[in-house]
Amino acid sequence: MGIAADISEYDWEASLAALAWQADLGVTEVTGDAPIDRYELAEAAAAMPAAKVVATEAPARFAQPVQIDTTAIAAQMAASCTDLVALRAALDAFEHCELKKGARNLVFSDGNPAARLMIVGEVPERDEDIEGKPFVGRAGQLLDRMLAAIGLSRSAEDPAHAVYITSAVPWRPPSDRELTPAEIAMLQPFLARHIAIAKPDVIITMGNTPCAALLGKSGILRLRGTWAQTQSIAVMPMTHPTHLLRNPAAKREAWADLLAVKARLARG
Repeated sequence: MGIAADISEYDWEASLAALAWQADLGVTEVTGDAPIDRYELAEAAAAMPAAKVVATEAPARFAQPVQIDTTAIAAQMAASCTDLVALRAALDAFEHCELKKGARNLVFSDGNPAARLMIVGEVPERDEDIEGKPFVGRAGQLLDRMLAAIGLSRSAEDPAHAVYITSAVPWRPPSDRELTPAEIAMLQPFLARHIAIAKPDVIITMGNTPCAALLGKSGILRLRGTWAQTQSIAVMPMTHPTHLLRNPAAKREAWADLLAVKARLARG
């Protein structure tokens, strides 16, 4: 069954209604008012020239991510600092370390910056993160007793009897996980600048992280007790007080290391 169709005068709703009405009538095909010679159309199409294909450069599928050298940025920021106030502000403004996002506080330093002895600890733990100071809690109390045994204190005003304390990394890692080599390398310029500004005579590196950052070595149980150098400053690697709390027998070795530090400071 056929029926002529001309629905151009309808809008789409009217056209849809007309189509439904025709379907109800049983319409199976739609024809125009004038007949079309399909064979003539086929011959005309064959006679047409082939379309030209213009080659175009395919666009890149994905944009390449921009690579940021975070260590170079840290080095530039650290180098611009001329004092500890500026260095702390630069660390606080450094947004390229993921550790910062999960930490409560920036753990910068404690003690007397003019002290001849500087201690560089591992990374902040829970107590340090809460208080914003290095070496607090049980480990800090043990360290204070150790220092007192050789006549030093972080609260002393006299540089000869004072101690200046910082951490290799200023932010607590999530769940106290181990740092990656990339994280240590990223923050190393700030630590190196910290030392350059403070200008201590002797440095104690307590634990693996400061040894990796300043000496490029790890394995504190092998390194401890042997003098090294960074920025032409004498460095004594020592085990961390947390290790001593877990292994009281290691306190004997720590005492020997402290006596070596005391003798070095006495030589001037």
